[in-house]
Amino acid sequence: MKIELDKNVVEITPENEQEAEQLDTLWKVVVDCAGTNKKLAPIGEYIPVKSTLARFVIE
Repeated sequence: MKIELDKNVVEITPENEQEAEQLDTLWKVVVDCAGTNKKLAPIGEYIPVKSTLARFVIE
């Protein structure tokens, strides 16, 4: 998955079909068509030399 930052905007581009499906699932969980969207908040820390995983909670 390709992730780009432009100031305070994050762009996520799937690079294969599985990632496209996962991004679609995430989008459907976070974006509510009725109007109440959810937020992603970081959990713990992400330090590349210590871990390859960044975790977020959906609020």
